[in-house]
Amino acid sequence: MKYVFVLVLLAVGAVAGVQGLALVYQWSHNMAETQRVMPGEMNFAMAPGSLPRSGSQLYYSKEQREAASLRKNPVPATPTSIKTGGDLYVVYCTPCHGASGKGDGLVAAKFVTPADLTNPALQKARTDGYWQSYLSVGGAVMPSYSESMSAEERWHVINYLRTLAQK
Repeated sequence: MKYVFVLVLLAVGAVAGVQGLALVYQWSHNMAETQRVMPGEMNFAMAPGSLPRSGSQLYYSKEQREAASLRKNPVPATPTSIKTGGDLYVVYCTPCHGASGKGDGLVAAKFVTPADLTNPALQKARTDGYWQSYLSVGGAVMPSYSESMSAEERWHVINYLRTLAQK
């Protein structure tokens, strides 16, 4: 009886093995035999938290920062914009620049001290376009926030930054 049971198991294993082999064969790595997907044929939902690109935002590289500094801020510095920028500042900027903007954040203690954003001379020397470029592509030790914030959100942050020198 014991031997019959072993033979039945072997027979089932052989059948399952053949079916498994057939399933594996369907997943061929030969590009000439795989399904072809053309652009636009399949639409996928965006991942939660991702930001859509509208195509209207022009990005400047770090080397083109002077050209970027000529851009004007398209978002008026309304109280709503400044509040929105302040809320985003707390999330993205406070770890390095600190709550007051003086460069005394918790992360800054481990790295190069960031700029004092409350300095009126610095505020006067930097244009809104310059700040937008810096937020978009990053700087010496500052990361890029172009994937974390939309272009409009970055302009809101700039409107908030302009209020720091007044405090």
